[in-house]
Amino acid sequence: MANDKYFAHPTAVIDAGSVIGQGTKIWHFSHIMTECTIGENCNIGQNVVISPKVILGCNVKVQNNVSIYTGVECEDDVFLGPSMVFTNVINPRSAINRKNEYRKTIVRKGASIGANATIVCGNEIGKYSFIGAGAVVTKAVKPYALVVGNPARQIGWVSEHGHKLIFDENGHATCPESNEQYQLDKGMVNKIL
Repeated sequence: MANDKYFAHPTAVIDAGSVIGQGTKIWHFSHIMTECTIGENCNIGQNVVISPKVILGCNVKVQNNVSIYTGVECEDDVFLGPSMVFTNVINPRSAINRKNEYRKTIVRKGASIGANATIVCGNEIGKYSFIGAGAVVTKAVKPYALVVGNPARQIGWVSEHGHKLIFDENGHATCPESNEQYQLDKGMVNKIL
């Protein structure tokens, strides 16, 4: 379905009550459920499910086979890798309805989540952090952190361009692609403006 605002493949299902931004593309067999907010210039891959009331910022890239459940919010420029998944209840049971126990998960600006990663609900994924493929995130992730494994653990820091940062004895690092400067201080990284 094409319109003046966004593109949706004919096999995509878009429920009433969702807001979809200008320039967004929704591909084959994806389902956008009711009351979602999807920003401008997003790309929603094939076979994606976006549950009710999910919020996606602008320029969010959602790769194939991703499930984004109620309670998730992604800020601008987030990348969600193929087949990654969010949860929204900490202790799900088929016979017990826990829809009133959904926990909020927020993915901050510029973060990337790798293929087949799982984000356990109720955690914040820091801006420009990088979650490795297959990681299982069970706690909050710091801005610019590089995390891998099951359970996910931090193994370093990355720049806004996604390169590993190597800090000198003064806590300074330079991104090899952008030449942007970063400072590590008291266990947190900030870009030097």
